[in-house]
Amino acid sequence: VNICKPWTTEEQFALLRRYLKSRHAGGGMAKMDELDFADMVEQTPVKTHIIEYREPSVDGRPGKLIGACLTDSQSDGVSMVYSFFETEDAARPGLGTFIILDHIRRAAEAGLAYVYLGYWVEGSPRMQYKTRFQPLERLSAGGWHRLEVPAPTSEGKGNPFPAPSKLGQMI
Repeated sequence: VNICKPWTTEEQFALLRRYLKSRHAGGGMAKMDELDFADMVEQTPVKTHIIEYREPSVDGRPGKLIGACLTDSQSDGVSMVYSFFETEDAARPGLGTFIILDHIRRAAEAGLAYVYLGYWVEGSPRMQYKTRFQPLERLSAGGWHRLEVPAPTSEGKGNPFPAPSKLGQMI
């Protein structure tokens, strides 16, 4: 895992394109080009970095890039602006979940109370995974409020991700 300055690479953009083609082919970001990606990453007034997830190196050079997350640092937590990863890798199911859990761990180790999972649309199947990370809060005109949303189940076995106790509020 590498924490990188907010500077895009061809390798990151290629991974993003594969991710968007697989997961969000009809979405608004599907038409993103290299300049759009660079603007999203590099043109920011806040402390931003990209956390890269790579296969282990065997010869001292960086391993294959398999995931990345554009992450903003906040005074009270981290904000996962956008994560993307290899979706066709059968050897690594749950890579997106791993990226979220890694951010939760990093925030906890830094003494930060919150991990912001970003934009969420209630009822959107594409964003339903975020409800697995509870407790949830929603920002409204009146401030932050606890959000009671049933977590999705995994093959009828209940929530495979119990509510974290001291890792902070999510979303």
